[in-house]
Parts: sequence; C-alpha cells; structure tokens
Amino acid sequence: MKSSIRIAALTAALVAVLGTAHAHNAWILPSTTVLSKADTITIDAAVSNDLFVANHAALRLDGLQITAPDGSTVKAESETKLKQRSVFDLSIVQPGTYRIAVINGGAFASWKDKATGQQKRARGTPETIGKEIPADATDVVVTQSSGRIETFVTMGKPSVIKPIGQGLELISTGSPTDLVKGEKATFTLLVDGQAAKDLEVTVTQGDTQYRDALAELKLKTDDKGQFSVTWPVAGMYYLDASTKDNKTTLPQAKERRLSYAATLQVLP
Repeated sequence: MKSSIRIAALTAALVAVLGTAHAHNAWILPSTTVLSKADTITIDAAVSNDLFVANHAALRLDGLQITAPDGSTVKAESETKLKQRSVFDLSIVQPGTYRIAVINGGAFASWKDKATGQQKRARGTPETIGKEIPADATDVVVTQSSGRIETFVTMGKPSVIKPIGQGLELISTGSPTDLVKGEKATFTLLVDGQAAKDLEVTVTQGDTQYRDALAELKLKTDDKGQFSVTWPVAGMYYLDASTKDNKTTLPQAKERRLSYAATLQVLP
C-alpha cells in the first residue's frame, strides 16, 4: 500500500518529536511559493498517509525556523495546532527567497533490562536520553538523529540559498522556487557542508491519493552531491533523502541518522 512505501528513515529521525508511527510523510505545504508583491501566505504542516493531505496527525512546530532573504529570523503568525495539521501565516515583506523549515534532533536507545532480560526502548533528545537508560542496563545501543523538513517562498527576484553547514540539506544552482514543467533543475545535497555523494533521492508528485502508483522519480547524487530533475508535470512535489554516518555529537551514540524533505512547486 502507498502508506507502507514511504521512507521509514525520515520518520524514524523525526519520531521523537512527532510521536507518530513509521511510514508516513512529514511535510510543510505553503499556499504558494511565488509572489510578485508583499503578501501573507498560509502554511500547513502535517504527517500524513497521502502527500499533502492532512489525514493522520499534525506536525509539531517546536523546531520551526523561518529565515528571511537578509538572513534574519522571522516569527510565524496565527500559529494553530489542529488534530491532523498545524497551520500558521507568514508575512512576506522582503524581496528574495524565504526558507521555512522544521528542524528536529533526537536520540533513540535500546537495551536489555538486567532483571527480566527483556528488550527496552526509549526516545528523547541528546540532552535527555541518558536519563532514560538504567545504570545497570546491558547491550545498550544509542542512535542520534537529525531531520530537516522545509519549503521555500520567493517574492520578486529569487535570492541565493546559502548552506547552513549542519546535517543533511539542499541547495540549488538556480532557485528552488523557479521550477517549470518540462525544464531541468539541478540541486546539491550536502552533509555538514560537504557533498553528499552517491545518495538516493526520491521525488514524488502530490495528489498520491488519486493514483494507483506513487510514480516516484528515483535519482542519485554524483561525486559533487548534485542531481537533476526534469519536471514531468506542474504541481507540488515532495523531495526526500536520508543517510547515516558515525559523526555523532552524543558520546553514547555510535550512529547518526540524517533525513531531509522539501516541498517544491513546479509551475506550468
């Protein structure tokens, strides 16, 4: 089924914050990504069975970070959490491209209970996970996670999206809001500011509830972390990727899982 095909890695990296089951899409959906003048847009954020259909749970906005074209931080307006989606407004007043992201960091632990021999699990943050593990626990395994879910909105002429240098992130050789049906767009994936080589990327058009098959585009980054997409039709798309390494900042963790997802609008 469609809900079982989606990326487990992304949801695993976010589960500490989302509190939902695996195999769902976590996304941010703006009412538009291109504006000719200053205006207010509305953004939905959810975890769902079908792309861009709020039918499972609201995406928590604890890690919401909105960056204006000049690099300043912008606050969301009218933020509301509903049962199946979170909603907020954003005033677009600066010319250029805004970066709207929910950034999540978590930690997961598993161990055997000394008294019963049963397997136990806990999740939390890098700061709290140690308190969840009993002092006499055995076979302890700790994993750190880092996830980024984002979208982009431009007023007027697009501005350059500068790398942050942390976790798995996307940059574009053009603009992530200047995407057109039938044209090729080139992107770069970075891990901690370095090229994410040989990484699988999935691109899925929205409205999956109306299709028998997901019709995903499966792509792979080259030695520079680059990949290209030729957009088959106009609409909203979901781009996601995940990877893992041993570059943890948590002493107990031996593995770091990284995930990335973006909502992109392709114009006719």
